[in-house]
Amino acid sequence: MNILIADKFPKHWAEVLAKQGHKITSDPALDENTLPAAIKDQEILIVRSTKVPAAVIDAGNALQLIIRAGAGTNTIDVQHAAEKGVAVCNCPGTNSIAVAELAFGLILALDRRIYHNTRDLREGKWNKSEYGKAKGLFGRTLGIIGLGAIGREVAKRAEAFGMKVVAYDPNDKAEVFRAAGVTPEPDIYTLAAMSDVITVHIPETPQTKGMFNKKFFDAMKDGAIFINAARGGLVVAKDLAEAVKTKGLKAGLDVYENEPKATDTAFDYSPYAGAETLYGTHHIGASTDQAQDAVAECTVDIINEYASTGKFLHQVNKWQQ
Repeated sequence: MNILIADKFPKHWAEVLAKQGHKITSDPALDENTLPAAIKDQEILIVRSTKVPAAVIDAGNALQLIIRAGAGTNTIDVQHAAEKGVAVCNCPGTNSIAVAELAFGLILALDRRIYHNTRDLREGKWNKSEYGKAKGLFGRTLGIIGLGAIGREVAKRAEAFGMKVVAYDPNDKAEVFRAAGVTPEPDIYTLAAMSDVITVHIPETPQTKGMFNKKFFDAMKDGAIFINAARGGLVVAKDLAEAVKTKGLKAGLDVYENEPKATDTAFDYSPYAGAETLYGTHHIGASTDQAQDAVAECTVDIINEYASTGKFLHQVNKWQQ
């Protein structure tokens, strides 16, 4: 089959597909503007963060399958693909551990102010009396919003740190909470009020966009930690920045509403200017060698299943075969 890889993808797995007889075209620099010209005659499209709007789908005259080499599909016009009879598949759970690791890395970094410690040391400053102040994690309450694969991996790590864990997820049944050893909380504002640390692991949808806003941050404890390693559009940036300044919140972000493309080299940090206790990373939650290898293997499995049986593994849109 003709396969277009419009994002970064492990070379080894691209070679596996080529050895299986597929014709591989790889161009990680493609974006939503250049994809329409490149997708002609391609039967399968593989993307990570590259956006796939309706115009791209319409330009794919031979397009049958779009694979999101990852979990979230908010960058793909899933409904339009369904209307065109194009399946959209993803790779759920393959990067869960990597994202959970980063979430906990941000939690620890914020609690112990690791960036500020390092910055002052590099400037020749010794300030043990200040940086010796930290709340610690043991016995504190972690609120997880979204108890999917990533949320459950975060819960496992919280248990190892001796934290109490509560979670909000209207889609999970009681047995899921029990298996994860997590106390369910049906209201996000109650969860916010009881939690010392909150970490977000839900998809961005029309219903969840802007979910974390002034009302939510007002409900949080002063000085609490807020982590978002899910999707940038979940958070109202100005409201979070204000809460960091006025409530002493500590925030760790891996994703941003104004996030640039992967090939860009500049970022507009102005929404968070002056938010001194906000630590950020470059949307790298899933970017470990282990995670990328697992995602790529899943992508190859999806292609192999479709090529051999015509069935779509992990199909997320409404189009039916």
